[in-house]
Amino acid sequence: MENAKTSRTVNAGAAANQVRSVSRTDRLPIWSLLALSMAGFMAIMTETMPAGLLLQIGRGLGISEALAGQFVTLFAVGSVAAAIPLMTATRSWSRKRVLLLALGSLFVFNAVTAVSAHYAVTLIARFAAGMATGLIWGLLAGYARRMVPPSRQGRALAIVGVGQPVALSLGVPIGTWLGTMWDWQVIFGILSALTFALIVWVWSAVPDYPGQAAHQRQPIRHIFMMPGVRLVLFVLFVWILAHNVLYTYIAPFLTHAGLAGRLDLALLIFGISSLAGIWLTGMLVDGRLRTLTLLSLAGFAVASLLLGFAGAQPLWIYIGVSAWGLTFGGGPTLLQTAIADAAGEGADMAQSMLVTVFNVAVAGGGVIGGLLLERAGPGSFPWVLVALSLAGLLAVWRSKTRVFQDRSA
Repeated sequence: MENAKTSRTVNAGAAANQVRSVSRTDRLPIWSLLALSMAGFMAIMTETMPAGLLLQIGRGLGISEALAGQFVTLFAVGSVAAAIPLMTATRSWSRKRVLLLALGSLFVFNAVTAVSAHYAVTLIARFAAGMATGLIWGLLAGYARRMVPPSRQGRALAIVGVGQPVALSLGVPIGTWLGTMWDWQVIFGILSALTFALIVWVWSAVPDYPGQAAHQRQPIRHIFMMPGVRLVLFVLFVWILAHNVLYTYIAPFLTHAGLAGRLDLALLIFGISSLAGIWLTGMLVDGRLRTLTLLSLAGFAVASLLLGFAGAQPLWIYIGVSAWGLTFGGGPTLLQTAIADAAGEGADMAQSMLVTVFNVAVAGGGVIGGLLLERAGPGSFPWVLVALSLAGLLAVWRSKTRVFQDRSA
């Protein structure tokens, strides 16, 4: 009898320990995920900061603002060129080692930018910094998903994704503001110092995971041909292309709408709405991926229509910008989740493809937006956005693959 009681006590204790273990497993490692989010924040800040400092950079290096603008261009080219090759070359390395290498490179090349007095040297540093961020973006989604159980992966991606819209909303305004107080190279020195602090944070708080063994490494072409991967890349391309047509030329669009002096307010509204979109996505993405993607693309089309019909009505412009941010904010999380689901063990390589297509779409948005601006005027932007977002919506709606599917949370 005593032995039976003891047995029941031991079993009850084991069950309680198992419950506590499951609870700990389901708990999100917030501090580690925020470190990854900060890596994304620093990558975007490094990329966009020069856009608010073109005048100061031009004066400091004795070049035109157009040449100073190549700081952004070379950075993007470096990211596009390096994402897939560097992810391929480092697939067998531990994930923490690769992340620290990428952050260390960002630290070094921001420091070079901070001290260089030569335009050519600075351009090379910007290209190399872009390569480092291409590697960072290829790592973050897969890293975050490995930290948590499958039922929490979408939420983990949403936390990691917070850094991007915050940086997009603050990068140019903060750069412009800091440029009124300090020399532009001091600002890059600050970025370098913050990156070093982030390296310490990642080294101390982020867990390590092994790279892929030789038998696990699939050819890039095989991953690209997996069902659903090309679909996600297409939706990504049209969505980011549409977003960047407007985001790159938001200033002339607002001028066209009679809001030339309200760029700061519009960017603030966009940033706050994007954060709300990320929060909503993070709460629901693990069970409602398809529904959220369809609603986001449809909402993006509606936001574009609002901007198209608003004319010179400030209230409707701000409502349209708010809807734009709300529906776009969670987009990267939705697409990263979808492509990781489609690629399985090839998720890291698929993410590097996503990074490459993302940056091509960013560049394409600048080119197409520029052509539209010159030939049709900024009033044409919303109608192009409507067409592109509907193309993405139709592609997801007709999808028969295992990506973009709802499942029980």
